[in-house]
Amino acid sequence: MSEHPEGSGSGFDATRYGPWAVVAGGSEGVGASFAHQLADAGINVVLIARKSGPLEETADQVRARGAQARTVSVDLTDPSAIDEIISVTEDLDVGLLVYNAGANTYGSAFVEGDLEKFQGVIDLNITAQLALVHHFGARLSSRGSGGLLLVGSMSGYLGGKHLSIYGAVKAFGRVFAESLWLELRDHGVDVLELVLGVTRTPAMERAGMNLGGPLNASEPDDVAREGLEHLADGPIWVAGGNARRVEKINGPDRRKLILAQHEAMLKLFPLRASSAR
Repeated sequence: MSEHPEGSGSGFDATRYGPWAVVAGGSEGVGASFAHQLADAGINVVLIARKSGPLEETADQVRARGAQARTVSVDLTDPSAIDEIISVTEDLDVGLLVYNAGANTYGSAFVEGDLEKFQGVIDLNITAQLALVHHFGARLSSRGSGGLLLVGSMSGYLGGKHLSIYGAVKAFGRVFAESLWLELRDHGVDVLELVLGVTRTPAMERAGMNLGGPLNASEPDDVAREGLEHLADGPIWVAGGNARRVEKINGPDRRKLILAQHEAMLKLFPLRASSAR
């Protein structure tokens, strides 16, 4: 069963998703690419990220493209961050939420790990996402148009060593998006989870990713463009030509698939290989 629905892929309709978009995780990588492409389409952006320096740099790039930009420098795992975001966007006509803040901030063998740090992964990928989707989803539903684009990961399709929590939250995100799509499609709101494979982002490079490894790395600009072009083709769109790979790892022989994926991950992150076996 393909993860690509029968959608037109006819391009991004700026009139449907503007005049403002909120991009969580908008300072670099895929988030910055979303911001640039939205600005090029004439949509103003509110950028949310933890590090103020890269955040302001991306905001300046957005303004140079002729769009307005606001920034909110917050840690999304802090409960007060949601109230601040709501306050900053209260006077704006927001037509699109892009939730791209979903990194694996802590990886460890589960029983040896720190529960508080695991909770941080849950709060970033689930708790904050739910709060922002609840708020902006209600606004979009009342408006009768707009979109929710939630960035997911192929990690949500298979268990992985030191990825127990990250893989689980990404699996949650996919089912959440599917349910939202059913609930909101009759309210004029498009919902899409954009499933990323290996992507050449600064965060992945800092994590020691072997970009010359066995898996093809996508470019941030390409996956952001693909997500925007297929926003109306929800609930799931697998980016970077990885749809067949997703079909394959959904097979019933979970033992075989998980072990094969584990070996591929050791090649992808060679610095971790010695401790991961």
